[in-house]
Amino acid sequence: MALSVLTLNLWHDSGPWPERRRRIRAWIERLDPDLIGFQEALRGPGLDQAAELGEGLGRHVAFARASDFWGDPRFAFGNAVVSRWPILQQATLRLPDSGDGETRSAICVTVEAPLGPVAFTSTHLHWKFHHGRVRERQVVALCEFVLAQRPRGGFPPLVVGDFNAEPDAAEIRFVAGLQSLEGRSVHFRDAWRTAGGAGPGFTWSNRNPWARPWLEPDRRIDYVFAGYPRRGGVGLVETCRVVCDDEVDGVWPSDHFGVYAELRTEPIPGLAEADPGSP
Repeated sequence: MALSVLTLNLWHDSGPWPERRRRIRAWIERLDPDLIGFQEALRGPGLDQAAELGEGLGRHVAFARASDFWGDPRFAFGNAVVSRWPILQQATLRLPDSGDGETRSAICVTVEAPLGPVAFTSTHLHWKFHHGRVRERQVVALCEFVLAQRPRGGFPPLVVGDFNAEPDAAEIRFVAGLQSLEGRSVHFRDAWRTAGGAGPGFTWSNRNPWARPWLEPDRRIDYVFAGYPRRGGVGLVETCRVVCDDEVDGVWPSDHFGVYAELRTEPIPGLAEADPGSP
């Protein structure tokens, strides 16, 4: 048995949203993830993208606003979670910003999973290439927030989203425990680095015609992070792959590709089950 997680930047309502919605929904039905984190989701009059994508699947939905949607201020633009299991509580964090009007957030939900409560966070960081200094402040705040929400002694906390930074950037190295920031350090496992398949794992790719006009290099900027696994292997990332990365009749699911990971929910036979501590 495994706990399965999907993250995808929805690209709000750009492109042919009804056709894209069908493509994303097909991927959800194929993967059947337990927990989904969406970024760039819209909620407003007559439109709730996360709820639409979970409709009829018996899922539970939570949403956190990051800003008004520039295309129509009646709509909120933000992050969402779709869960197989009931949501016991949710919390929202407004991330630090640069003061230029771009605002970001994170939503953390605690879900009532069969293996016990699981804390799951979806987030989206500043996007500009030169905003590494802002993202560094954001990940410090984000990790403090995530660790404060995690159930004590429970499943390792999960953080997914569009971090808009490559693996060797300081902000990603901080989350992965490879360097400190502001005198602080944490450690979350990068699912792709731990159990990814062959290749670089790009989630922003010029194969995708909806990404190509931005003239940006191919990059891995979308992540699944997991807290340190419990001794015995509970919470260990076992598989990770890039998904939502194909076109059908000229329609791609989004301008980003998604990331799907599976984590162990039972101890590895023969290993001690004592918890050595959280990240």
